[in-house]
Amino acid sequence: MNVPIQSPTHSPPQSATEQVFQALHASIVDLSLEPGSKVSEAEIANRMDVSRQPVRDAFFRLSQLGFLQIRPQRATLVSRISLQAVESAAFVRTALETACLSEAINRLTTSDLEHLNMLTRAQENAVSASDGTRFFSLDEDFHLAICRIAGREDIWPLIREQKSHMDRARHLSLPDNGPAALAEHKDIVGALGSRDETAARERLSQHLFSLMPIFEDIRAKNPNYFEDRPK
Repeated sequence: MNVPIQSPTHSPPQSATEQVFQALHASIVDLSLEPGSKVSEAEIANRMDVSRQPVRDAFFRLSQLGFLQIRPQRATLVSRISLQAVESAAFVRTALETACLSEAINRLTTSDLEHLNMLTRAQENAVSASDGTRFFSLDEDFHLAICRIAGREDIWPLIREQKSHMDRARHLSLPDNGPAALAEHKDIVGALGSRDETAARERLSQHLFSLMPIFEDIRAKNPNYFEDRPK
């Protein structure tokens, strides 16, 4: 079994457990490790040149977050995507990001607005090229930029962690959903530029929940990646 694992990109020194966790988490979220696939503690320890204990600890942490199913005496599996987990992630993310946006609108400068417009132009290029990976990266930059404008960059890691279950489904929605997401970003920037907090919050909230109406379509196209519907 050849398990694709991303290399950690964080620059500060990390424990072996944190390195394994970050690498596995990234690979699960971007679907390099497919939902339902098996992961081997021994293989990952060998590939990352660590002992099995850090891998075991990372597995436990990922299982607590709902990304792995640890089955004693049986193979550990990457959890399939759960509708409830995606809905909960969207709820938490919306609460955090709309709060950031309310603070950002009072601090917004002309330079900030131009940066957001630059990001939407880059996203437009990614949409034209049908480059879902590039669009996803720029989408992250767009939402991080709003946190930075608000002076709340420090909560972005929390937002990233909370939205991870959403992100697996988002990767499946791209590049098809790129044009709609781009239009929503432009609407958010327009409301920010007009200093219309109510409209900006509404458009951001609609944007963050826009995945839910197409969730069943995404599931229908990728049935093996999702949990069975509740009976």
